[in-house]
Amino acid sequence: MPCEFGAWQTWWQRHDRWSTDGTWQRVVEALQAQADAVGELDWTVTVDSSVVRAHQHAAGARHHHTGAPMNHTSRRRRSRHEQALGRSRGGWSTKIHLAVDSTLRPWALHLTGGHAADSPQFARTLQGIHVPRCGPGRPRSRPDQVIADKGDSSRDNRAYLRRRGVPMVIPERDDQLANRRRRGHKGGRPCAFDPDRYRDRNAVERAFNRVKHWRGIATRYDKTALNYLGGLHLAAILMWADDLAHPTDRT
Repeated sequence: MPCEFGAWQTWWQRHDRWSTDGTWQRVVEALQAQADAVGELDWTVTVDSSVVRAHQHAAGARHHHTGAPMNHTSRRRRSRHEQALGRSRGGWSTKIHLAVDSTLRPWALHLTGGHAADSPQFARTLQGIHVPRCGPGRPRSRPDQVIADKGDSSRDNRAYLRRRGVPMVIPERDDQLANRRRRGHKGGRPCAFDPDRYRDRNAVERAFNRVKHWRGIATRYDKTALNYLGGLHLAAILMWADDLAHPTDRT
């Protein structure tokens, strides 16, 4: 920290406290509510994930003891799960699951270990969308449309969106198409897909590129998932605040 900002320990303790009690997330929701009040929200949401390498010092956070007996290996695995750490092809890593709109603004995000699959986290990511109203009314959580890649093309994910009445633009995997053809008329109709609309999926890739301009996000140094997630929320705050201050300069 620059010396004019005071002791770094004070700022770290504040960041730790606000990450733990959800202050950073509430600020993001307040900015979203402000954008909603002036009609600046785009409810077409794109979902994807990105793996971030974790520094070796990110390991070693204390696990929450529940009183149940467990051996050292079980305790270590539980600690990794709690802190969203795992081993993927890229090594020791964390995976960021993100939902954004067409203007690259983060709507919802959460963390898993780098080895976690995308499809089981699809509904959880969308459930993180929570835009309060500045006036009366319940917070809005249902987007107008969802765009995702083949990694999220599962029966459960499609059924989840149908139950909520949300149109989707998700291509089917080759094995799903082959299975439908093999079953003939019992395989059902092909899922509707708009290839032109699917081109807008690059918004989430560009959003990841923008978020990873922060060194502390491009590589994870935080031991706890809450503090790393707080850093992501802080980056989202800056992106929403900048967009609201300069609405004509959107990327």
